[in-house]
Amino acid sequence: MKRRTARECALKVLYQADMRQEPARLLLNDFWQVNERYSREVREYADRLVIGVSQRLAEIDRYLSEAALNWQLERMGVVDRNILRIGAWELLYAGDVPAPVAIDEAIEIARLYGSEDSPGFVNGILDRVRQLSEKKKAPEGG
Repeated sequence: MKRRTARECALKVLYQADMRQEPARLLLNDFWQVNERYSREVREYADRLVIGVSQRLAEIDRYLSEAALNWQLERMGVVDRNILRIGAWELLYAGDVPAPVAIDEAIEIARLYGSEDSPGFVNGILDRVRQLSEKKKAPEGG
């Protein structure tokens, strides 16, 4: 449950950064000053997510654009786009989060913060991201 809370905190920071067009890393300190109640574990994982997404944003957005058939990233809802970024970062770079867990967590957060259509939308795109990443990791001719 601590990681779910951390994902929600990361979503709030990334959402704010996206809306304000500011670097998410710069918003972390302000977020934690207003939200002091969270444990060290929650803060550490949320920071890891925000910094990880920020550092790999261009790569993540390329994966999402490729996976989002008939959708442009900039036309997605801000909440959905940032849930997808967190889920994609966990799928592609976390290393300690199994793919089904990353996708399920993103779906659950989409249920809480997104629209009625968000859970299915997030599920479909992240599953395609998973497939694309597996395809790119597969050895040639294998």
